[in-house]
Amino acid sequence: MIDRLILRIGRLAAWLNLLLVGVILLQVVLRYVFHSGQVALEELMWHLYATAFMLGLSYALVTDQHVRVDLLHERLSPRGRAWVEVFGILFLLLPFAWVVFDHSLDWLAASFRANESSENPTGLPYRWLIKSVVPISFGLLLLAALSRLWRQLRRALRGGGDGD
Repeated sequence: MIDRLILRIGRLAAWLNLLLVGVILLQVVLRYVFHSGQVALEELMWHLYATAFMLGLSYALVTDQHVRVDLLHERLSPRGRAWVEVFGILFLLLPFAWVVFDHSLDWLAASFRANESSENPTGLPYRWLIKSVVPISFGLLLLAALSRLWRQLRRALRGGGDGD
């Protein structure tokens, strides 16, 4: 159930890349044809890119498309791979994701309280909106990690097997 939710969110977030391409094309036309680039569009490009990337983190974990050190991974048995995944999730991924998630909440709250906006007068307002992507994406990453941890623990205790 968690994986299905994350897959849906990841697929929706992937569409942000199409919107990003449209905004880039608009900015290029405005800048080079009409000699009038827009700061708000420039910032929107970064926001769209960051949102798609951040929401894609949990999608990559659920679909097993994350980066790993294959030199070690390929030499292990399926059970050994599962144990490496379990230890990596428990001692690297979960602590890191929790620290980022926990610290981003205060960062977001301060931005919201101050009604933070772009430092550029013609930039985007509501900076807290883009900052909310950090705790959301790392919350999803925590859920994805717990789901993967459960699957890998079952695999390690059962004796391996390549299917999730």
